[in-house]
Amino acid sequence: MAAMPFPEIDPIAFSLGPLSVHWYGLAYVAGIMLGWYYARQIAGNSKLWPGEVSPITKLQLDDFIIWVALGIVLGGRIGYILFYDLAAVIERPVRAIQIWNGGMSFHGGLTGTTIAMIIFARRNSIPIWSLFDIVAAVVPIGLFCGRIANFINGELWGRLTDVPWGMVFCNQYIEKTNGYCPGGDFVRHPSQLYEAGLEGIVLLLVLALLIYRFRALKTPGFVTGVFVCGYALSRIFVEFFREPDAQLGYLLGTNWLTMGMVLSTPMVLLGIWAMLRARRQAAPQH
Repeated sequence: MAAMPFPEIDPIAFSLGPLSVHWYGLAYVAGIMLGWYYARQIAGNSKLWPGEVSPITKLQLDDFIIWVALGIVLGGRIGYILFYDLAAVIERPVRAIQIWNGGMSFHGGLTGTTIAMIIFARRNSIPIWSLFDIVAAVVPIGLFCGRIANFINGELWGRLTDVPWGMVFCNQYIEKTNGYCPGGDFVRHPSQLYEAGLEGIVLLLVLALLIYRFRALKTPGFVTGVFVCGYALSRIFVEFFREPDAQLGYLLGTNWLTMGMVLSTPMVLLGIWAMLRARRQAAPQH
């Protein structure tokens, strides 16, 4: 018996004829739209920016939402295939478009979004680091929505545990879809909720504090560095509680090195570099 009951939520939010709309897809839409709204508030507050002049207009942000959506979806899916599921997709190519099979890779989505930001900034003469900062400030909203969708789907569950809040990740909908419970009849860490809390809520609040209390956007690139480093450290920490993808398992030793750790470790160094670079650029020249 699970220490806490896993909710009886159908992964399909609703159906329109033959079309089934999954919570996973709705989570991405919600994350993008809420992030867009928050980004508009940040861009519209000139007091937050160097010289009290916003580097991007709300109209430009409205155009950018299409770019970032494509970067997230294409980069996230391609990244998942390359990092986690390449053999299965080669064997069965249609699996590539089935985002509910494995889902998306954050690291791939970050790469896709970065490419979209660079191209958009250059085409619209927007300071690239300031655009990075805006996106970094709102990404935790999308991460929170995505991890909650992972939880509803009963996927990306945690390792075996005996903590009082452990769960058996199975309900009637998961059994009906798979014919069994993929996670087995075992009590596991709800690691999706750990990630939603750290990557989503905590990181969002830290970045908001830096932006509104310490005016960090006046130092272009610093918010980006904090986000990249903060996400990576959060992900590495949660990986100690999260079950690795079955097709990969542990990459080295027993029960500690995972693909998520490998992909996140360089991000820590990249984030530190971005923060140091931002401080150096902002320092008065003598």
